[in-house]
Amino acid sequence: MHPAELFWTATIGFVVVGSLGWLLSIYNGFIELRNQIGRAWANIDVLLKQRHDEVPKLVSICEGHMAHERAVFDRLSDARAALAGVRSVKQRADAEGRVGRALGDLIAVAEAVPELRSSETFRALQQRVSELENRIADRREFYNDVVTIHNTRLEQLPDAWIAQGMRLVPAEHYRIASVEREDPGIEWRRSA
Repeated sequence: MHPAELFWTATIGFVVVGSLGWLLSIYNGFIELRNQIGRAWANIDVLLKQRHDEVPKLVSICEGHMAHERAVFDRLSDARAALAGVRSVKQRADAEGRVGRALGDLIAVAEAVPELRSSETFRALQQRVSELENRIADRREFYNDVVTIHNTRLEQLPDAWIAQGMRLVPAEHYRIASVEREDPGIEWRRSA
């Protein structure tokens, strides 16, 4: 083989192998992002499950002291029941937002009851729910970051061409409902 032919054969080979490697890295990047979205959602789901496990305990402690506040318990029960039919991220976020608001209402009303305010069990559960809410917010932020990266890559060239071939669609962000952004108007009192 002539040196010029060898040079061009090697050059074409490097270009083909390099291009194939580059396309595979884009493909594998999308696979990695899809798995990160799934893992991030699973992490949120675990924390939401833990929060849901604490709700019956909190209700049990509060019910005896707050029988006159049936509407608060009913809102919480209705919000939890709304989770049964959710399918999309948006529906889940809306339903979980309702649960969070109802749970916040329950805690706010319970704090006005002196027996509950002085109950070590109530304070521990209140602290546990508050910690879970903070962790859920952190995980939701991570989930949305990964979704943003995924969705951005779906629109950028040449990634968009590979994504189209993979039939990828944008992932949904975990958005809080507009009602959750409103100030609930709760006055916090320091207990002595």
